[in-house]
Amino acid sequence: MKPIFNMLNLIALAICLSITACAQSQIQNNAETALSDSAAFNRPDSFWRRVLSPKQYYVLREKGTEKPFSGKWLLNNDSGIYTCAGCGNALFDASRKFDAHCGWPSFDEEIAGGKITTRTDNSHGMSRTEILCARCGGHLGHLFDDGPSSTGKRYCVNSLSLEFTEQTASAPQTDTLTLGGGCFWCIEAVFEKLKGVVKVESGYSGGLVANPSYEAVCSGNTGHAEVVQIIFDPNQTSTTEILKVFFTVHDPCTLNRQGADVGSQYRSVVFYRNAAQKATSLSIIDALNASGAYSRPVVTAVEAFSTFYVADISHQDYYSRNPNGAYCRMVIQPKMEKFEKVFKDRVKP
Repeated sequence: MKPIFNMLNLIALAICLSITACAQSQIQNNAETALSDSAAFNRPDSFWRRVLSPKQYYVLREKGTEKPFSGKWLLNNDSGIYTCAGCGNALFDASRKFDAHCGWPSFDEEIAGGKITTRTDNSHGMSRTEILCARCGGHLGHLFDDGPSSTGKRYCVNSLSLEFTEQTASAPQTDTLTLGGGCFWCIEAVFEKLKGVVKVESGYSGGLVANPSYEAVCSGNTGHAEVVQIIFDPNQTSTTEILKVFFTVHDPCTLNRQGADVGSQYRSVVFYRNAAQKATSLSIIDALNASGAYSRPVVTAVEAFSTFYVADISHQDYYSRNPNGAYCRMVIQPKMEKFEKVFKDRVKP
């Protein structure tokens, strides 16, 4: 991103946009197909070994069982939602949890909507009903007909199969994802128009310098990427949809570059906050590469989130404050038009 965008840059960019329009349209059609297919999480074993810890892999993918009375969620009594540690699928509301005195977290009811599937398990010389995440097929535990409530059910679940999101009555449930895809002015403008997004801030992440200035980040010496921090309502949008938009409006195949913006500060990167965000990101990238949607491999990095440093006020809401600026008209506006075309039913009024 350059503070001064001269006439030669404008002319060159206009020529590039006109030449690549048709090719990009076909690439986008292929990419959309790949992204829609990725939601099933039907991934190879190598994918799960990357995403899960060894203990999680043992339980979720090898159908192992953690030792009784050892799980982190056994004694948890907070309000919230238990999700699959592999893919983030919402499985149980904490209000349905009870103490079965068996050594594992127990629930008397799953969240409605086909979140869990079952199969007969004849291992260890007995016949039991195995429960699995319907989204990724991960092993959760077993289902028994000895529950104390009116449902008569006891979902006996390994803590290692679960993650927990606490909910409080004082604040609405939100989630946060941090993305870098070149100039943060561009990405911010798009996500401010996506339904379900509560707040978008431009800033810096991924480097080693605390509280960097814009000029320092532009030098490429801080290690930071220009990013946007997206706070969203998971009841209205999702990590998957946000990443679909992200991969639609920037080029994930150019290393440390977006158009005329060159340098590691413009790298394509997802900073994940939990295992579900990591798994979703890697699954979408794998699907894009496998589909041949792009002629080159996706180089988007997937890294654990550490710290976000907000940029100064002059970089916030840049597009809405400068709609007639040269950079906004020539670089940001085409991204906005693509977003509004592909996600026309998801654009805020």
